[in-house]
Amino acid sequence: MGSLAGEPTSLLAMRGITKRWPGVRALDGVDFAVTAGEVHCLLGQNGAGKSTLIKVLAGAIAPDEGEVVWNGQPVALTSPTDALRLGIATIYQELDLVPWMSVAENVALGHEPRRGPFVRRREAADRARRLLADLGHGDLPVDREVALLSPANAQIVSIARALSHDARLIVMDEPSAVLTADEVDTLFRLIGRLTERGVAVVYISHRLAEIRRIGNRVTVLKDGQVVARGLDAAATQTAELVRLMTGRTVAYDFPDRPAAPPAQAGAPLLRVRGLGRARAFTDVSFDLHPGEILGIAGLVGSGRSELLRAVFGAERADTGTVELDGRPLRGGTGEAVARGMGMAPEERKSQALVLDQSIARNTTLATMDRYARLGFLDGTREFADAARVLTDLDLRPPDPRRPARALSGGNQQKVVMARWLLRDCRVLLLDEPTRGVDVGAKAEIYALIRDLAAQGRGLVLVSSELPEVLGLADRVLVLHEGRVLTEAPGGVLSESDVLDLILAGARQDRGAEIQEVHP
Repeated sequence: MGSLAGEPTSLLAMRGITKRWPGVRALDGVDFAVTAGEVHCLLGQNGAGKSTLIKVLAGAIAPDEGEVVWNGQPVALTSPTDALRLGIATIYQELDLVPWMSVAENVALGHEPRRGPFVRRREAADRARRLLADLGHGDLPVDREVALLSPANAQIVSIARALSHDARLIVMDEPSAVLTADEVDTLFRLIGRLTERGVAVVYISHRLAEIRRIGNRVTVLKDGQVVARGLDAAATQTAELVRLMTGRTVAYDFPDRPAAPPAQAGAPLLRVRGLGRARAFTDVSFDLHPGEILGIAGLVGSGRSELLRAVFGAERADTGTVELDGRPLRGGTGEAVARGMGMAPEERKSQALVLDQSIARNTTLATMDRYARLGFLDGTREFADAARVLTDLDLRPPDPRRPARALSGGNQQKVVMARWLLRDCRVLLLDEPTRGVDVGAKAEIYALIRDLAAQGRGLVLVSSELPEVLGLADRVLVLHEGRVLTEAPGGVLSESDVLDLILAGARQDRGAEIQEVHP
């Protein structure tokens, strides 16, 4: 009873799991099994059913059909508490830590040691220290607020909290999305320690290169169904995984660059001069011309996102100027939007979308003035305009009435882009536009970015994935600790050039001479 046919004895077996939403079958008879001490990778495009399956496993939603077998016994997961009690913990992509509480308080949250009505804080702190030391991070201060931690350390706290519930299976949803390469290495060493102790890990990621490094087996979902089960992670080629996920071969090539680079004669759309903000970036200057994609490369923490927010007016710069179409921007985001600038921020769910509002309303948020008349909203026209632009972007499923929360990551990103296309913005600032997006949706977003440039719009692109910046940008700025190290035409710098520049910048900060890369 504990394993699927042909598989070793399972710690977890999910059988025939089916979940229907109005008009959508999110899961269609899914079988999924995990053995103790393995890393089982769960793959699929956005909308394939991965999130629904792990929510069933976490007790967050109930399936319409099917059963869950845990350690050989059928179980009912009616709430997240049921799952935690069994030893099933889920670490979501957007960590559910309480930022103003300490590390120790977060680790103990929901099962604090008590004496009567009083929390035994010293005991909670000691328990947190033991768990962190067991994970190889005993130097992490348990009294520090989680808001002050790096993304990597925040994830370690989430894992410690899972282990505080004696977790035997931990689900990790896109755990590397906000991590640097070194932090990913640290995460993988930590996962190795867990599996050596017999803890099972379900690992979800769109970064397919990671799957071969960390995974033992792979299950692939497509359209709510299992299309491949129990594949050898190390032996299965990336191209085969892509084919299984998408049903087609998706090239990793970026759209062709224009035959001639965008002309830089005449006035730029956007001019930034000497922009600076304390402890974020210093003396940044650049121009952005019509039809140009300007890429900003740099490591996490280099000041890239802060720079984009300052240009957009979401954060105030201490020094410098921003000009749009030759006139200064002084009035913050409202003036920027009114004059034709839009921004897709790094955290689309918390910074760009109203998740419980309809897709149509999220699309028209920047153009509501078009539909308001004498205090009334022309909802028919609003819906028609939103539906038109969303159809152009191939939103899936194509129903603007659904809440934005119901969309996959790639389709949520399309909604954010649709908002600014409906506003007819000439300048677009894109911060991590493909984070948490599957390979098929990435190809669509790359093509969209190139098409927008071909229409004469100017785009500034920030991404943690260097190939993305170098493959799309017509011109690249390399940023290190808030300073521009170099500027080069697109297609000239390689990944190793950028990393060499950044390392040279770090050496210069320690008094050594920087080694410039000259195109």
